[in-house]
Amino acid sequence: MGELISGLAAVILPVFLVSGIGYVWRRFSQPFDHEFVTRSITWVGAPATVFSALTRTRIASEDLLSMGGAMLACMLLSAAVGALALKWARLPWRVYLPSLIFPNVGNMGLPVCLFAFGDRGLALAMVAFAVCNVGQFTFGPAMAAGSFNLGRVARIPFLYAVAAAAVVCGLGLAVPRWLDNAVGLLSGLTIPLMLLGLGAALADFKVTALGRSLALSALRIGGGAAAGWGVATLFGLDGAARGVLVIQSAMPVAVFNFLFARLYDNRPDEVAGMVLASTALAFLTLPLVVAAVM
Repeated sequence: MGELISGLAAVILPVFLVSGIGYVWRRFSQPFDHEFVTRSITWVGAPATVFSALTRTRIASEDLLSMGGAMLACMLLSAAVGALALKWARLPWRVYLPSLIFPNVGNMGLPVCLFAFGDRGLALAMVAFAVCNVGQFTFGPAMAAGSFNLGRVARIPFLYAVAAAAVVCGLGLAVPRWLDNAVGLLSGLTIPLMLLGLGAALADFKVTALGRSLALSALRIGGGAAAGWGVATLFGLDGAARGVLVIQSAMPVAVFNFLFARLYDNRPDEVAGMVLASTALAFLTLPLVVAAVM
C-alpha cells in the first residue's frame, strides 16, 4: 500500500503543484498572457514535443495507429452518450456537447501519462492528444458556430510534426544530434506552460448552475473512463497503451471548449463552470483512475 501511495503521489502531485502555482499567480492579480502561452504551445511547444517523443521512443507504427483509432472511438462513444443525455435533459447540444466530447488531454493528460508511464506513455499520449485536437479544432468550432471549416485542419502545426516523425521512424532515419537537442529543449516548454496556463485559467473562471455543472462533469469523467476501459478491451490494448487511453479519456473538460463558447457567444459562463467543476472533480477521481491502470 505504501508503494502504491508513493507511486500515485509521484504522478499526481507534480501536476497539482505546477497548476496550483498558475492558479495562485492569477489570484494575486499577477499578469498572465494566455494568448502568448497558447500560441507558444500550439506553434512551437506541441510540435516539438510530439516530434521528440515519437522519434526518441520509436514506437511501432501499428501501436500508434491503434492508439489513434482507440482515442477516436472513445470520442465517438462520448459523443453518442453525451447527445442522448443532453436530449433527455433537454439541454442545447451546441453549448454542452463539445465539453462532453473533448477532454483536457493536453494540460493535464500529457503530464499524468508522462509521470505514470515514462517516455513511452508520453509518446502514446501525444497520439491521443493529436487525434483529440484535430477533432477539437475542426468539429469543436463547427458545433459552436453551426458551420464546418475543413481548412482549419491544414493550420494545425503539430500534424506536420507527427507526419515528419512518422517518416523518420518509418525509414529508420537518425535525427541529427543538434536537431534532437534543439527540439528536446523546445519540448521542455510545453508541459510546464500547459499546467501554468491551466491553473491561471481556472483562477479566472466561476461556476454557474453548480448542480448541472457537476452532473455533466461526472458524465464527462465517469463516462470517459468507462469508454476508455471498454475501447481498450475491444482494441486489445494492455500495459502503457491501456493506461494512457483510460487516463486521457477520463480527463476533465478542456479549456478550449470555453474559448470557442466565448468566441461564438454560446453561454460561455456555463461552459466555464463545467471546466472548473470538472477539473475540481478530477482532483478527486484522477488518483483512483491512475491507481486502476497502474
